[in-house]
Formats: sequence, C-alpha cells, structure tokens
Amino acid sequence: MTKTSYPECIKKLPKIKHSMEGVEGWLAQGKDFQIVFFAIEPTAKIPPHSHAAQFGTVMNGEMRLTIGDETRVYRKGDTYHIPEGVVHHAVFNSPVLAMDFFADANRYEVE
Repeated sequence: MTKTSYPECIKKLPKIKHSMEGVEGWLAQGKDFQIVFFAIEPTAKIPPHSHAAQFGTVMNGEMRLTIGDETRVYRKGDTYHIPEGVVHHAVFNSPVLAMDFFADANRYEVE
C-alpha cells in the first residue's frame, strides 16, 4: 500500500456515490452503520453539512477539519468525533486516507 492508496481488498468494496470532486470512497456496510475508506486529493473541499454521528481516523496525510466552531489540523493517527447534527467541513493539505464510521446505515449509496 502506498501513502495515497488502499490495498486491493479495500478497492474491491463497492464505491460510494457522491458529488464531491477529488474524493473516492469504498463502503463496508453494516445493518446499522457504514464504514467508508476515503481517498481524498488535496484539491478537495468538503462543504459545511451535518448528519448522524461520525467517528474517523486519518490513516495518512493532513486535513483541516472544522467541527462546529472548532478548527484543528488532523494528521496520520489522529481521530475525530463529529456528534450527530453538528455542522462540519474540511479542506485537505495533502492527499489523505481516512476511515470513517457513520452511525447511519444509509449515509451513502453505492455507485
């Protein structure tokens, strides 16, 4: 695995359907949750939005994430929690790999 890609076992998962430029995601679906393996280019921007609770880990790279009124830079090994309904957004300082758990079985559809 390189710093900006996942192994084939992840890339064999279904890809998520979305409208965010510079973002790819592979979905592991549970009965009551989703886990998405994101690969994000430094040109990507995630606009302000909210949804069910989210917990994530930066696996590689660096991103600036704003959760509510707090902005912080997250790097490899850092984790974050976004409570349900809290508005958040992100910009990326480098290519990023992140794994996110969503407490919502319907957060993303597959392509």
